[in-house]
Amino acid sequence: MEFFRIKRDIPFMRHALLLNAISAAMFIAAVFFLITRGLHLSIEFTGGTVMEVQYAQAADIGQVRSQIDTLGFGEVQVQNFGTSRDVLIRLPLRGEVQQSEVVSRVMEALCTAQSGRIEQRNEVTDRGEAVSRQVCDANGSEPLRLQRSEFVGPQVGAELARDGAIALAMTIIGIMIYLAFRFEWKFSVAAIVANLHDVIIILGFFAFFQWEFSLSVLAAVLAVLGYSVNESVVIFDRIRESFRKYRKMTTAEIMDNAITRTMSRTVITHGSTQIMVLSMLIFGGPTLHYFALALTIGICFGIYSSVFVAAATAMWLGVKREDLITPSRKETDPDDPNAGAVV
Repeated sequence: MEFFRIKRDIPFMRHALLLNAISAAMFIAAVFFLITRGLHLSIEFTGGTVMEVQYAQAADIGQVRSQIDTLGFGEVQVQNFGTSRDVLIRLPLRGEVQQSEVVSRVMEALCTAQSGRIEQRNEVTDRGEAVSRQVCDANGSEPLRLQRSEFVGPQVGAELARDGAIALAMTIIGIMIYLAFRFEWKFSVAAIVANLHDVIIILGFFAFFQWEFSLSVLAAVLAVLGYSVNESVVIFDRIRESFRKYRKMTTAEIMDNAITRTMSRTVITHGSTQIMVLSMLIFGGPTLHYFALALTIGICFGIYSSVFVAAATAMWLGVKREDLITPSRKETDPDDPNAGAVV
């Protein structure tokens, strides 16, 4: 399926040096911000307290966040989950304050805002166990209820960060092995250079703007890796076809022809994907905001890197027809008078 067909090849490789110089500058800037400013890690990585609160009516997330901000616990995450009445609250690690005190102070602030007061009540669970819990009493009604609270220690956060780094490294290694077997090692190196270009630039954006880096953002980075390598594989496949079809073209002309032939497909696939991601970015709320933002940056730079970084790197590494196509016996047989002849 094609929306359009370009009859004349676009000379992408003519501008490859300039555009890769710009990419190198952006890459260096991203590394600089990662080193100097670092990532603003979420509670999953740094540790903290997680609370689930259920309101009797739909909760005003902005109001809940402002009420908790008055307690001075630092940057707090407040978001809906499940229904509009369910609120998930994440509070950063406070070494001088115990978890029970953090939960009590948050519940007291939220209950006071609902014109209620905290009471300690003894209840019996479904298993017949007697438990004591905090209840927000507002003239006999319960405007909000604490569903659960748990503490995420810094050790668990460090383990998640290490596992995330391992997952990223294993993904990169798997991609390199796959491309080396399917095409040739030069394409494998070119694809990894392009993919690392995308990943580092995404992380650079998050470091520069100090956007929160959470597990969902890490998932988006891994998704961008797979998405970007898919685009590179399509272009590499067209390059192999062009090498087989056009024997008199130079390597740069082959690259231009292959990329031009994939333009319609790129517009269709990336356009439709970007529409979905932008919908999540605009309408997904705080829960999906940074996940969709990472995907948006990754998709845009993924197109750029697949065309200019991956293809140009493969060209500069000296990829040629013989790397991708095994010569036939007639082409290699010195006793054949027609060896190497093109009909």
